[in-house]
Amino acid sequence: MTRIPPALGAALLLTAVCTAAWPASTKPPHHKPRHASPPAPASQPLGPRADVLLFARELAEAEGWDVGMLSAQLTAAQDLTRVKQLILPPVSGTAKNWSAYRERFVEPKRIDAGAAFWDANAAALARAESRYGVPAEIIVGIIGVETFYGRVTGGFKVLDALATLAFDFPSQHPRATERQAFFRQELADFLRLCHEQDLDPTAVRGSYAGALGLPQFMPGSWRRHAVDFDGDGHIDLINNPADAIGSVANFLVQHGWQPGMLTHYTVAVPVDTAQRARLLAADILPSFTAAQFAAAGAVLSEAGQLHAGPLALIELQNGAAAPQYYAGTANFYALTRYNWSSYYAMSVIELGRAVRARRQAAS
Repeated sequence: MTRIPPALGAALLLTAVCTAAWPASTKPPHHKPRHASPPAPASQPLGPRADVLLFARELAEAEGWDVGMLSAQLTAAQDLTRVKQLILPPVSGTAKNWSAYRERFVEPKRIDAGAAFWDANAAALARAESRYGVPAEIIVGIIGVETFYGRVTGGFKVLDALATLAFDFPSQHPRATERQAFFRQELADFLRLCHEQDLDPTAVRGSYAGALGLPQFMPGSWRRHAVDFDGDGHIDLINNPADAIGSVANFLVQHGWQPGMLTHYTVAVPVDTAQRARLLAADILPSFTAAQFAAAGAVLSEAGQLHAGPLALIELQNGAAAPQYYAGTANFYALTRYNWSSYYAMSVIELGRAVRARRQAAS
Protein backbone atom coordinates (compact mmCIF):
# COMPACT_ATOMS: atom_id res chain seq x y z
CA MET A 1 0.00 0.00 0.00
CA THR A 2 -1.39 -0.64 -0.50
CA ARG A 3 -0.66 -0.64 0.63
CA ILE A 4 1.06 2.27 0.26
CA PRO A 5 2.06 5.91 -0.31
CA PRO A 6 1.36 8.42 2.46
CA ALA A 7 -1.22 10.23 0.33
CA LEU A 8 -3.53 7.30 0.72
CA GLY A 9 -3.43 7.80 4.46
CA ALA A 10 -6.00 5.87 6.44
CA ALA A 11 -8.09 4.99 3.40
CA LEU A 12 -6.37 1.59 2.81
CA LEU A 13 -6.63 0.66 6.42
CA LEU A 14 -10.38 0.54 5.94
CA THR A 15 -9.81 -2.63 3.91
CA ALA A 16 -9.29 -4.36 7.21
CA VAL A 17 -11.06 -2.26 9.81
CA CYS A 18 -13.84 -0.21 8.28
CA THR A 19 -17.30 -1.23 9.35
CA ALA A 20 -20.14 -1.52 6.90
CA ALA A 21 -22.12 1.17 8.66
CA TRP A 22 -23.74 3.86 6.57
CA PRO A 23 -22.30 7.36 6.98
CA ALA A 24 -24.68 9.63 8.84
CA SER A 25 -25.31 11.73 5.74
CA THR A 26 -26.55 8.73 3.78
CA LYS A 27 -28.07 6.54 6.47
CA PRO A 28 -31.46 5.30 5.28
CA PRO A 29 -34.48 6.38 7.34
CA HIS A 30 -36.46 3.83 9.32
CA HIS A 31 -39.60 4.84 7.42
CA LYS A 32 -39.38 5.71 3.77
CA PRO A 33 -41.12 9.03 3.00
CA ARG A 34 -43.94 8.81 0.50
CA HIS A 35 -42.09 10.91 -2.09
CA ALA A 36 -38.54 9.78 -1.32
CA SER A 37 -36.13 9.41 -4.23
CA PRO A 38 -35.37 5.81 -5.23
CA PRO A 39 -32.13 4.42 -3.77
CA ALA A 40 -29.01 4.78 -5.86
CA PRO A 41 -28.28 1.72 -8.01
CA ALA A 42 -25.50 -0.57 -6.81
CA SER A 43 -23.64 0.14 -10.03
CA GLN A 44 -24.02 1.67 -13.43
CA PRO A 45 -21.59 2.36 -16.29
CA LEU A 46 -19.69 5.61 -16.16
CA GLY A 47 -20.74 6.19 -19.74
CA PRO A 48 -19.27 8.63 -22.29
CA ARG A 49 -18.80 11.52 -19.88
CA ALA A 50 -16.60 14.40 -20.99
CA ASP A 51 -14.11 13.94 -18.14
CA VAL A 52 -13.81 10.22 -18.81
CA LEU A 53 -13.26 10.71 -22.54
CA LEU A 54 -10.72 13.47 -21.96
CA PHE A 55 -8.77 11.28 -19.53
CA ALA A 56 -8.82 8.40 -22.03
CA ARG A 57 -7.64 10.58 -24.88
CA GLU A 58 -4.80 12.21 -22.94
CA LEU A 59 -3.57 8.91 -21.48
CA ALA A 60 -3.80 7.09 -24.82
CA GLU A 61 -1.88 9.85 -26.58
CA ALA A 62 0.80 9.90 -23.88
CA GLU A 63 1.28 6.13 -23.96
CA GLY A 64 0.70 5.49 -27.65
CA TRP A 65 -2.39 3.37 -27.04
CA ASP A 66 -5.57 2.98 -29.05
CA VAL A 67 -7.82 5.77 -27.79
CA GLY A 68 -10.98 4.03 -28.97
CA MET A 69 -10.21 0.85 -27.03
CA LEU A 70 -9.29 2.75 -23.88
CA SER A 71 -12.38 4.95 -24.11
CA ALA A 72 -14.55 1.85 -24.49
CA GLN A 73 -13.01 0.25 -21.40
CA LEU A 74 -13.43 3.34 -19.25
CA THR A 75 -16.95 4.25 -20.32
CA ALA A 76 -18.01 0.65 -19.60
CA ALA A 77 -16.40 0.72 -16.14
CA GLN A 78 -18.96 0.48 -13.36
CA ASP A 79 -19.59 3.37 -10.97
CA LEU A 80 -19.88 1.43 -7.70
CA THR A 81 -22.03 2.83 -4.91
CA ARG A 82 -20.45 0.47 -2.38
CA VAL A 83 -16.96 1.76 -3.11
CA LYS A 84 -18.09 5.33 -2.46
CA GLN A 85 -19.58 4.26 0.86
CA LEU A 86 -16.44 2.44 1.97
CA ILE A 87 -14.02 5.23 1.10
CA LEU A 88 -15.71 7.70 3.45
CA PRO A 89 -14.00 8.16 6.84
CA PRO A 90 -15.63 6.77 9.99
CA VAL A 91 -18.42 8.80 11.52
CA SER A 92 -17.01 11.69 13.54
CA GLY A 93 -16.66 10.83 17.20
CA THR A 94 -16.18 7.10 16.68
CA ALA A 95 -14.07 5.89 19.60
CA LYS A 96 -10.74 4.22 18.83
CA ASN A 97 -9.95 1.03 20.68
CA TRP A 98 -6.50 -0.48 20.34
CA SER A 99 -7.39 -3.65 22.22
CA ALA A 100 -10.32 -4.39 19.93
CA TYR A 101 -8.29 -3.46 16.86
CA ARG A 102 -5.44 -5.75 17.90
CA GLU A 103 -7.77 -8.70 18.41
CA ARG A 104 -8.78 -8.58 14.75
CA PHE A 105 -5.24 -9.36 13.63
CA VAL A 106 -3.26 -10.91 16.46
CA GLU A 107 -5.49 -13.95 16.81
CA PRO A 108 -4.87 -17.71 16.65
CA LYS A 109 -5.95 -18.46 13.08
CA ARG A 110 -3.92 -15.63 11.61
CA ILE A 111 -0.90 -16.56 13.74
CA ASP A 112 -1.15 -20.18 12.55
CA ALA A 113 -1.45 -19.04 8.95
CA GLY A 114 1.54 -16.76 9.44
CA ALA A 115 3.67 -19.61 10.78
CA ALA A 116 2.73 -21.73 7.77
CA PHE A 117 3.52 -18.85 5.41
CA TRP A 118 6.90 -18.32 7.07
CA ASP A 119 7.72 -22.04 6.86
CA ALA A 120 6.78 -22.17 3.18
CA ASN A 121 8.75 -19.03 2.32
CA ALA A 122 11.62 -19.17 4.80
CA ALA A 123 14.34 -18.88 2.16
CA ALA A 124 12.81 -15.78 0.53
CA LEU A 125 12.21 -14.15 3.91
CA ALA A 126 15.79 -14.79 5.02
CA ARG A 127 17.12 -13.41 1.75
CA ALA A 128 14.96 -10.29 2.04
CA GLU A 129 16.16 -9.73 5.60
CA SER A 130 19.76 -10.09 4.48
CA ARG A 131 19.43 -7.84 1.42
CA TYR A 132 17.20 -5.09 2.80
CA GLY A 133 17.68 -5.27 6.56
CA VAL A 134 13.95 -5.71 7.20
CA PRO A 135 13.26 -8.49 9.73
CA ALA A 136 11.28 -11.43 8.43
CA GLU A 137 8.70 -10.96 11.19
CA ILE A 138 7.91 -7.43 9.94
CA ILE A 139 7.32 -8.68 6.39
CA VAL A 140 5.21 -11.55 7.71
CA GLY A 141 3.26 -9.11 9.89
CA ILE A 142 2.45 -6.82 6.96
CA ILE A 143 1.26 -9.58 4.64
CA GLY A 144 -0.76 -11.09 7.47
CA VAL A 145 -2.52 -7.85 8.36
CA GLU A 146 -3.07 -6.90 4.74
CA THR A 147 -4.46 -10.13 3.28
CA PHE A 148 -4.38 -12.94 5.87
CA TYR A 149 -1.50 -14.42 3.82
CA GLY A 150 -3.40 -14.26 0.56
CA ARG A 151 -6.78 -15.43 1.82
CA VAL A 152 -8.42 -11.98 1.55
CA THR A 153 -7.07 -9.94 -1.36
CA GLY A 154 -10.28 -8.14 -2.35
CA GLY A 155 -13.23 -8.99 -4.55
CA PHE A 156 -13.72 -5.71 -6.41
CA LYS A 157 -12.82 -5.27 -10.05
CA VAL A 158 -9.95 -2.83 -9.73
CA LEU A 159 -10.85 -1.01 -12.93
CA ASP A 160 -14.35 -0.32 -11.60
CA ALA A 161 -13.14 0.68 -8.13
CA LEU A 162 -10.47 3.07 -9.36
CA ALA A 163 -12.69 4.53 -12.08
CA THR A 164 -15.39 5.20 -9.47
CA LEU A 165 -12.96 7.03 -7.21
CA ALA A 166 -11.21 8.80 -10.08
CA PHE A 167 -14.35 10.27 -11.63
CA ASP A 168 -17.06 10.14 -8.97
CA PHE A 169 -15.30 10.48 -5.62
CA PRO A 170 -17.89 11.35 -2.93
CA SER A 171 -18.02 15.11 -2.54
CA GLN A 172 -18.83 14.91 1.19
CA HIS A 173 -15.34 13.60 1.93
CA PRO A 174 -13.32 16.36 3.65
CA ARG A 175 -10.45 15.96 1.15
CA ALA A 176 -12.48 15.06 -1.91
CA THR A 177 -10.50 17.08 -4.47
CA GLU A 178 -7.15 15.77 -3.28
CA ARG A 179 -8.36 12.18 -3.04
CA GLN A 180 -9.96 12.22 -6.48
CA ALA A 181 -6.70 13.48 -8.03
CA PHE A 182 -4.82 10.70 -6.23
CA PHE A 183 -7.13 8.00 -7.53
CA ARG A 184 -7.07 9.41 -11.04
CA GLN A 185 -3.29 8.97 -11.00
CA GLU A 186 -3.68 5.46 -9.60
CA LEU A 187 -6.13 4.62 -12.39
CA ALA A 188 -3.56 5.74 -14.95
CA ASP A 189 -0.88 3.68 -13.20
CA PHE A 190 -3.19 0.66 -13.07
CA LEU A 191 -3.73 0.82 -16.82
CA ARG A 192 0.02 1.20 -17.39
CA LEU A 193 0.66 -1.72 -15.04
CA CYS A 194 -1.77 -3.92 -16.93
CA HIS A 195 -0.01 -3.02 -20.18
CA GLU A 196 3.43 -3.76 -18.68
CA GLN A 197 2.38 -7.02 -17.01
CA ASP A 198 0.09 -8.21 -19.80
CA LEU A 199 -2.95 -8.22 -17.50
CA ASP A 200 -6.56 -7.82 -18.59
CA PRO A 201 -7.67 -4.64 -16.79
CA THR A 202 -11.28 -5.81 -16.77
CA ALA A 203 -10.38 -9.02 -14.90
CA VAL A 204 -7.99 -7.92 -12.14
CA ARG A 205 -9.54 -7.89 -8.68
CA GLY A 206 -8.43 -6.18 -5.49
CA SER A 207 -9.62 -3.98 -2.65
CA TYR A 208 -12.30 -1.31 -2.91
CA ALA A 209 -9.48 1.27 -3.02
CA GLY A 210 -7.65 -0.53 -5.83
CA ALA A 211 -4.93 -2.28 -3.81
CA LEU A 212 -3.55 -5.46 -5.34
CA GLY A 213 -2.16 -8.84 -4.43
CA LEU A 214 -0.60 -10.41 -1.36
CA PRO A 215 0.89 -7.14 -0.07
CA GLN A 216 -2.00 -4.91 -1.24
CA PHE A 217 0.15 -2.48 -3.22
CA MET A 218 -1.56 0.34 -4.99
CA PRO A 219 -0.78 0.29 -8.74
CA GLY A 220 1.62 3.22 -8.44
CA SER A 221 3.50 1.51 -5.60
CA TRP A 222 3.70 -1.70 -7.65
CA ARG A 223 5.26 0.20 -10.55
CA ARG A 224 7.70 2.11 -8.31
CA HIS A 225 8.65 -0.36 -5.60
CA ALA A 226 7.83 -3.95 -6.62
CA VAL A 227 10.79 -6.22 -7.44
CA ASP A 228 11.31 -9.50 -9.26
CA PHE A 229 12.64 -11.19 -6.16
CA ASP A 230 12.81 -14.74 -7.51
CA GLY A 231 14.55 -13.68 -10.74
CA ASP A 232 12.06 -15.25 -13.13
CA GLY A 233 11.86 -12.08 -15.24
CA HIS A 234 8.34 -11.20 -14.12
CA ILE A 235 6.97 -9.28 -11.13
CA ASP A 236 3.86 -10.97 -9.76
CA LEU A 237 2.46 -9.69 -6.47
CA ILE A 238 -0.80 -11.57 -6.94
CA ASN A 239 0.43 -15.17 -7.10
CA ASN A 240 4.13 -15.10 -6.20
CA PRO A 241 4.97 -14.90 -2.47
CA ALA A 242 8.68 -14.36 -3.17
CA ASP A 243 8.01 -11.23 -5.22
CA ALA A 244 5.60 -10.00 -2.55
CA ILE A 245 8.18 -10.54 0.20
CA GLY A 246 10.97 -8.75 -1.64
CA SER A 247 8.66 -5.93 -2.68
CA VAL A 248 7.43 -5.27 0.87
CA ALA A 249 11.02 -5.08 2.09
CA ASN A 250 12.03 -2.78 -0.77
CA PHE A 251 9.02 -0.52 -0.13
CA LEU A 252 9.98 -0.10 3.51
CA VAL A 253 13.61 0.68 2.70
CA GLN A 254 12.51 3.23 0.11
CA HIS A 255 10.41 4.85 2.83
CA GLY A 256 13.15 5.17 5.41
CA TRP A 257 13.55 1.77 7.08
CA GLN A 258 16.91 1.60 8.88
CA PRO A 259 18.43 -1.86 9.45
CA GLY A 260 19.05 -2.76 13.07
CA MET A 261 16.85 -0.03 14.55
CA LEU A 262 14.00 -0.98 16.87
CA THR A 263 10.50 0.18 15.97
CA HIS A 264 9.57 1.54 19.40
CA TYR A 265 10.37 1.75 23.10
CA THR A 266 8.26 1.73 26.22
CA VAL A 267 7.65 5.10 27.83
CA ALA A 268 5.86 6.62 30.80
CA VAL A 269 4.18 9.79 29.61
CA PRO A 270 4.57 13.18 31.32
CA VAL A 271 2.23 13.82 34.22
CA ASP A 272 1.95 17.43 33.06
CA THR A 273 -0.86 17.45 30.49
CA ALA A 274 0.56 20.43 28.59
CA GLN A 275 3.91 18.69 28.13
CA ARG A 276 2.13 15.51 27.08
CA ALA A 277 0.06 17.45 24.55
CA ARG A 278 3.21 19.05 23.15
CA LEU A 279 4.79 15.66 22.52
CA LEU A 280 1.58 14.32 21.01
CA ALA A 281 1.15 17.30 18.67
CA ALA A 282 3.65 15.83 16.19
CA ASP A 283 1.50 12.68 15.95
CA ILE A 284 3.43 9.76 14.39
CA LEU A 285 6.24 11.88 12.92
CA PRO A 286 9.44 11.41 14.97
CA SER A 287 10.25 14.93 16.12
CA PHE A 288 11.90 14.82 19.57
CA THR A 289 15.20 13.54 20.90
CA ALA A 290 15.42 11.28 23.92
CA ALA A 291 16.71 14.28 25.87
CA GLN A 292 13.66 16.32 24.85
CA PHE A 293 11.40 13.47 25.99
CA ALA A 294 13.15 13.54 29.36
CA ALA A 295 12.94 17.32 29.62
CA ALA A 296 9.20 17.10 29.04
CA GLY A 297 8.86 14.61 31.88
CA ALA A 298 8.55 11.43 29.78
CA VAL A 299 10.46 8.44 31.15
CA LEU A 300 11.88 6.24 28.41
CA SER A 301 13.11 2.69 28.85
CA GLU A 302 16.86 2.33 29.31
CA ALA A 303 17.29 1.43 25.64
CA GLY A 304 15.09 4.34 24.61
CA GLN A 305 17.23 6.78 26.58
CA LEU A 306 20.21 5.71 24.43
CA HIS A 307 18.36 6.09 21.12
CA ALA A 308 20.24 8.51 18.86
CA GLY A 309 17.50 9.48 16.43
CA PRO A 310 14.19 11.33 16.73
CA LEU A 311 11.19 9.81 18.45
CA ALA A 312 7.43 10.27 18.37
CA LEU A 313 5.05 9.82 21.28
CA ILE A 314 2.54 7.22 20.05
CA GLU A 315 -0.87 7.12 21.71
CA LEU A 316 -3.09 4.07 21.26
CA GLN A 317 -6.53 4.81 22.64
CA ASN A 318 -8.56 2.06 24.31
CA GLY A 319 -12.08 3.41 24.26
CA ALA A 320 -13.11 4.26 27.80
CA ALA A 321 -9.99 2.62 29.26
CA ALA A 322 -6.61 4.29 29.63
CA PRO A 323 -4.53 4.72 26.45
CA GLN A 324 -1.23 2.94 25.87
CA TYR A 325 1.86 4.93 24.96
CA TYR A 326 5.08 4.11 23.13
CA ALA A 327 8.02 6.04 21.76
CA GLY A 328 8.11 5.36 18.02
CA THR A 329 11.34 5.47 16.02
CA ALA A 330 11.96 6.21 12.34
CA ASN A 331 11.24 2.52 11.65
CA PHE A 332 7.83 2.78 13.28
CA TYR A 333 7.19 5.76 11.03
CA ALA A 334 8.35 3.75 7.99
CA LEU A 335 5.64 1.19 8.75
CA THR A 336 3.04 3.95 8.73
CA ARG A 337 4.11 4.85 5.17
CA TYR A 338 2.50 1.54 4.24
CA ASN A 339 -0.64 2.64 5.99
CA TRP A 340 -0.91 5.94 7.83
CA SER A 341 -1.97 4.63 11.22
CA SER A 342 -0.15 3.87 14.44
CA TYR A 343 -2.74 1.17 15.17
CA TYR A 344 -1.87 -0.50 11.87
CA ALA A 345 1.87 -0.31 12.51
CA MET A 346 1.59 -1.77 15.99
CA SER A 347 -0.64 -4.59 14.71
CA VAL A 348 2.00 -5.46 12.12
CA ILE A 349 4.70 -5.51 14.79
CA GLU A 350 2.71 -7.61 17.26
CA LEU A 351 1.41 -10.09 14.68
CA GLY A 352 4.95 -10.62 13.40
CA ARG A 353 6.21 -11.21 16.93
CA ALA A 354 3.41 -13.65 17.67
CA VAL A 355 4.13 -15.64 14.51
CA ARG A 356 7.84 -15.77 15.34
CA ALA A 357 7.03 -17.00 18.86
CA ARG A 358 4.69 -19.68 17.47
CA ARG A 359 7.42 -21.00 15.18
CA GLN A 360 9.98 -20.98 17.99
CA ALA A 361 7.61 -22.86 20.27
CA ALA A 362 7.06 -25.50 17.58
CA SER A 363 10.76 -26.04 16.90
